[in-house]
Order: sequence, then C-alpha cells, then structure tokens
Amino acid sequence: MSLFRKKSIADLLAHTNNKESGLNKSLGAFDLTMLGIGAIVGTGIFVLTGVAAAKHAGPALMLSFVLAGLACVFAALCYAEFASSVPVSGSAYTYSYAAFGEIFAWVLGWDLILEYGLASSAVASGWSGYFQHLLDGLGLHLPTALTSAYNPAKGTYIDLPAVLIIFLISLLLVQGVKESTRLNNIMVMIKITVVLLFIAVGVWHVKPSNWSPFMPFGFNGVTTGAATVFFAYIGFDAVSTAAEEVRNPQRNMPIGIIASLLICTVLYIVVSGILTGMVPYTQLDVKDPVAFALKFVHQDWVSRFVALGAILGITTVLLVMLYGQTRLFFAISRDGLLPKSLSKVNEKTQTPVISTWVTAVLCAFFGGLVPLDKLADLTNIGTLFAFTVVSIGVIVLRKKQPDLKRAFRVPFVPLIPILAVVFCVYLMSKLPSITWIGFLVWFVIGIFVYFAYGRRNSELNKRT
Repeated sequence: MSLFRKKSIADLLAHTNNKESGLNKSLGAFDLTMLGIGAIVGTGIFVLTGVAAAKHAGPALMLSFVLAGLACVFAALCYAEFASSVPVSGSAYTYSYAAFGEIFAWVLGWDLILEYGLASSAVASGWSGYFQHLLDGLGLHLPTALTSAYNPAKGTYIDLPAVLIIFLISLLLVQGVKESTRLNNIMVMIKITVVLLFIAVGVWHVKPSNWSPFMPFGFNGVTTGAATVFFAYIGFDAVSTAAEEVRNPQRNMPIGIIASLLICTVLYIVVSGILTGMVPYTQLDVKDPVAFALKFVHQDWVSRFVALGAILGITTVLLVMLYGQTRLFFAISRDGLLPKSLSKVNEKTQTPVISTWVTAVLCAFFGGLVPLDKLADLTNIGTLFAFTVVSIGVIVLRKKQPDLKRAFRVPFVPLIPILAVVFCVYLMSKLPSITWIGFLVWFVIGIFVYFAYGRRNSELNKRT
C-alpha cells in the first residue's frame, strides 16, 4: 500500500510557507494570463497551422482548433479548481499526489518531464530555424556544421543557435520569476500585435473559393488535425506550475488559466480561417505559413515584420516551457523522488538554480544534437495523459474531500470532467502507433527509476 500513500493538502500547502524551500510570491492575474498566452501562441500559430491544413484538415482546420480547444477548455476548468485549491508548484504531479497517491504522482511527473523537456527542445529547434532565416536575410550565414542537429550526411553536427537560446533563457530564469515575467509580458504584447496585424491585413485578401472543398480529408482528417495542433495548446498547463509564486492564487490562478486559453483559442480559429482563405491549403506545407501567406499576396513588408514577431513568439514559448520544467523538477525533488539538490532555492533570487541549469543542459543536448521534428506527437500524448488524470482527480477529490476549500469549482461535476476525459482519450487514439510505443517505453523507464531510487528516498517513506 506504500505505493498509494498520499500527501495531505495541509502538507502540500505547508511547503509554500517554508522560507528555505518556498518560492517568492510575486505574480498576479495579468502576469499569469500573459504567461499562458506566451506559452500557447507560438509554434502552433506560426508553424503547425500550415502543416495541419495541408496534410490533415484543409480549410476545416478551423474545426480542428475548435475540437482541440474544447478538450482544453474542459481540462482547463479542472486545472483551475485544483490550482485554486492546492496552489503548490508541480501542476498535475502535485494534484495527483493528493488525489491518487505516490505511484500515480510519480508516473504523471515522469510523463510531464517528457512533455516539457521535448517541447522545450523542439521549440528551441524551431526558434533556431527562424533566427537563421533572419540572419540569411541580413546576408549573414553560420557554418553548416553549426546550423542543425547531428547529421553527418548533411554536414551538420550541432544546432548552435538552439543551444545558445536555451542557456540565455535559463540565465534569465535564475535571476527571478518577476524579472522573467516582465520580459515575457513585453514580448507577448509584441507577439499579439503581430498576430492582429496579420488578421487586419490578411482579411482583405481572403478568397472564399479557397475554402472549397472545406473538408477535403473528411471528418477523420479534422480529428487527426486536432490531435496534431494540440501541440499548440500545451502551454496553458504550464501556468499551473507557477501556483506557488502567485499572490492570492485562489483568485488569480483560475483567471490566468481560463483567460489565456480563451484568448488563444479565438486567435487560433480566426488565423486558421484567414490563412486557408488567403492561400490554397495544398500550398501551406511550409515551415513559416503565416509569413508565406503574406508573401503569397505580395505583402512582403508585413511578412518580414511577422517573421520577427514569430521569433519573439517562439522565444516566449521556450521561456514558459523551460520555466515549467524547472518547477516540476523542483516539486518532485522536494518530495524526495528525485535528488534533493534539485529543490535547493537561492536565498537572493528565491529560484531553484540547480534544477534550472540541469534543465538547460538536458534540453540543450536534445535541442542541439537530436532531430526532433517528428516528436511533437510524443509531447501531445504526454499532455493529453496529464489532462485526463487531472480531470479524473477532480471527481475523486470531490468525493473523498468534499469539505476542501475550493475558491473555484468546476460546474456540472462529473459531466465536465468526464467530457474532458472523453475528448482527451479520443485525441490520444488519433495519434500514430509509434507515438504510443515511445510513450510506453518512457513509462517503463520511469517505473524502473521509481523503484530504484524514488520509493525509498520519498519524504513520505522517511516518515513511515
């Protein structure tokens, strides 16, 4: 039964008041909303829209975003209830510790390490591509060996820009969460301005004939497109990792999670509609579909501005993904399931410095040396699994701890959590078999690590 030992809500909350292991509370609702938008609007809107339209959904990509958005809205409501009730670092990992027990918490924490780690590395690779494109426009070129992941056949050995941006952002993160969010807020405002500029210019170049046929790959293509673009939504759960650093989390956490998701869902649907109206969907299988669409309608000056905005947009995604990974390591380490050094907090900045640099080294390795263009699906399955567990957790805690103080309550329980589970499991079923195999291999490795180290070093094990 030790596998199912649980942490009480009181114990979890006690961590937040511990000066040695607690984090600085400096974020408000606006910071959280901008953090969410920073994580969500980026790779999805600037990269995945074109691929998903060309290969899966066609103009019906709008419906794909609606479907993926619905799954996220239901899950976001569940996250909001947990975040307002248990405002502690660790996101779904922490919630599972309270609802299901240690083994489930570890499995979910291990799953989230995969999600944030691969997402950070993949986003860094995407950032490198846009950055090199910008350098090429200025007549500057990096040596071929330093431009992409290890591939001797093409003469590339390391993606140096990807490595450098990861370390630069990690350097910013160790300075303090307030400093990081201040820069994030500025970049998000620029990014939203760029997206609105695309909408304002692009809407005048929409040809309704490009929307026909509307659903060229059938409804199955729409659902496959939804599973593909789900990568675009994974950022909002990173907001919940900031819970321990939020002023008045009972009020601000639900606002930040739900507001950021709703704003981004509307932007995604509008942009995908205009994009497929400007350019025939068959021509959108490019790495920079938004900039490409503007070039297609001869708006070159706007295209260059959008390309610069895309770099900033992807930078904010990387910042929040790395932030989420560091806070996850911090939370798991504090519980003893990973080495304690990862939860050591710097007295001056009140940030987990060691976990930040460990995250930087690991993500830089994968982002710099390993081609990750096909691993978005593996990130998606990890996220969908986490959403499913959190949604079930709401039902479990409502039954087992009905008197728990909940500043925000999911309406229509158990209907909303069940809908979240149904949508997430359905989207998981649409992912390719190789993704499931990779996910199961990672799961088996995690179980081995738990029994070899985590189980006997757990703080709960030491108490008993």
